[in-house]
Amino acid sequence: MPAAVPPLPVTFRPTRTRVVLIGVGVATLATLTVVAVLLESLTAAERISFVLTGALFLAVLALLARPHVTADADGVTVVNLTRSRRLEWAEILAVNLRSGDPWVSLDLADGTSLPAMGIQPGISRAQAVRDATALRALAQEHGTGHPGAD
Repeated sequence: MPAAVPPLPVTFRPTRTRVVLIGVGVATLATLTVVAVLLESLTAAERISFVLTGALFLAVLALLARPHVTADADGVTVVNLTRSRRLEWAEILAVNLRSGDPWVSLDLADGTSLPAMGIQPGISRAQAVRDATALRALAQEHGTGHPGAD
């Protein structure tokens, strides 16, 4: 039975992982801020350094929570940690999520492979498999793709 093709536009992201990362970052920032306020023995510079350390930690975790894959009628936008790439549907030959892979990889028409960190089985393998299957179905319907391994 062929996979159901989701309506476009659709965004795939590791929602649970994102919630955990942002939650831990906010909790850390709040804790360090409370500590900075409550410790009377700290100087102003030390208080500021506590808060800035918490803010830096939150920023790093927000960066780790950034990856997503957005598909629309014209193609796919893959947003990884620090880079973003726009692909036309015809450029995507296969969508792969093999056992043990940390995230989906896209086989491209130019012979390269592009990691799509927005679909990762870290916390929810079942969701990652559903998302990879949906993206594969979209690539087959809109482009020249063929099934990749699962």
